[in-house]
Amino acid sequence: MQYNKVEICGVNTAKLKVLPEKEKVRLLKLVKEGNQSAREQLINGNLRLVLSVIQRFSNRGESLDDLFQVGCIGLIKSIDNFDISQNVRFSTYAVPMIIGEIRRYLRDNNSIRVSRSMRDIAYKAMQTKERMTNENDKDPTIEEIANEMEVSKETVVLALESIVEPVSLYEPVFSDSNDTVYVMDQVGDNNDDKNWLDEIALKQSINNLSDREKKILALRFFKGKTQIEVANEIGISQAQVSRLEKYALDKVKNTK
Repeated sequence: MQYNKVEICGVNTAKLKVLPEKEKVRLLKLVKEGNQSAREQLINGNLRLVLSVIQRFSNRGESLDDLFQVGCIGLIKSIDNFDISQNVRFSTYAVPMIIGEIRRYLRDNNSIRVSRSMRDIAYKAMQTKERMTNENDKDPTIEEIANEMEVSKETVVLALESIVEPVSLYEPVFSDSNDTVYVMDQVGDNNDDKNWLDEIALKQSINNLSDREKKILALRFFKGKTQIEVANEIGISQAQVSRLEKYALDKVKNTK
């Protein structure tokens, strides 16, 4: 590393280009026509997007070079699968694809063991959701995903929860002068969250939670409040809310 110069995978990040949105659209159209030069320009012109995304994973102790390479795989998938007929900015589509690729990498290399069968169900659920979203132009419900997979709703919820860490809906994952993408932008607005506790159908395990744990889950999943809002209402720190929420969810998931 040198002053004003950071190299990742041999790339000088200080010199990364940022393509205007109109140029992205033009190049994406050429990519759909099979233009490989346009594809390379899009990849090189969106490396700063990859860099922005991997910064949120920088505190995990993983090699930034490895994360950058994995993020680039997500970027390439985004370019190859982007539907130019949809009224969606490329960055809005690409960010969750890049995040998903990085999360898959981290899960497969995670020291916390999640059973292979549970992980396979979670991956299949995500693939099913993506396919159904593309087919119907809307996010499917947990019940619809479960029916498509021919498994129970509880199985789908527990599988997805076993591989995902809680994050704030208001956490920015990418920002440039024209566009800021937040986690909440990638969450479907189908009111699934407020019914989450009902859907997992584990009322006995919920009864075993402390009053504070019940209140945190109720505020988070029934009322849709952020961890910061819950912290202010209860009078504890956001970090404590995050820890208590994760502990309560673990208790719910581990209760048979």
